[in-house]
Amino acid sequence: MKLTIAIIALLLSDFAFSQNKDMGSWHVMNAQLSLSNRWEAFAELQARSNQFFDNFFYYEVKGGASYSINSNFSVLVGVGRYATYANEGNFAKPIDNEEFRIWQQLTMNQYLDRLKIEHRYRAEQKWMTDGYRNRFRYRLNAMLPLNAAKLVPGTLYLNAYDEVFLNNKIPHFERNRFFAGAGYILSPVTTVQMGWVNQYNYSLDKRGGKNFLQFSLMLQFEYDGDSERIPNLMD
Repeated sequence: MKLTIAIIALLLSDFAFSQNKDMGSWHVMNAQLSLSNRWEAFAELQARSNQFFDNFFYYEVKGGASYSINSNFSVLVGVGRYATYANEGNFAKPIDNEEFRIWQQLTMNQYLDRLKIEHRYRAEQKWMTDGYRNRFRYRLNAMLPLNAAKLVPGTLYLNAYDEVFLNNKIPHFERNRFFAGAGYILSPVTTVQMGWVNQYNYSLDKRGGKNFLQFSLMLQFEYDGDSERIPNLMD
C-alpha cells in the first residue's frame, strides 16, 4: 500500500514539474467536527499560487454548519472571507478583490456498489469590491475506494469531480472546474489528498484556464467513532 501511494505521488509530482511556469499550486486544510449524529461544524483554509509553490495570490477563510437529514441528504450554511492580490509575489499588495460570502447548500449521495456519487447544489450571495452578485454552483463528484469496500482508515481512494458556476450577470456561465486525484485515509481523524485541478473562467475580463496541483489535509473529528470516513472538501 505504501508503495502504491508513493507511485501516485511521484507521478503527480512529475506531471507538475513537467508543466510550464504557469502551473500553480492549491493548498487546502479542512477540519470537521461532529456535534451529534446529525449536526456538524466545519472550517477551511485555502491558499493558491500562480506558479508552483510560489507567487501566492489568493486565500480564503470560511466555516459553517451542516445538518444531515438522513444518510443520503444534507443541508449546509457557510460564510467566508476571500482575498485576491493583484501584484506578482507572495500576497503582494494591493488587494485586487475582497469578498464576503454566504452560501446555502444541498448535497445528495448515491451509491453504485462501492462507488460513491455526490450531487452538490449551492447558492451563494457575494459582496465584492466591485459590488454584489449571486452565484449558483453544481458539482458532480465520484469517489472510489480501491483496497476496501468502504472509506475506512487505511483506504486508498480515487476522486474526480466537475463543477459548473453560474451567476446572474453576463456571461451567466462563469466558470468550470475539474479535479482528478487520489487520497489516503491515514487514521480515523486524518486524510490526505493530492490531484490536478483545471479551472477555466469565462468572464469577459479574465477569460482563460489555469492548472493547479492541489494538496489537501482533512481532519474529521467524528461523534460516532465507527462511522465511515468520507472526505469532503467545502470548496
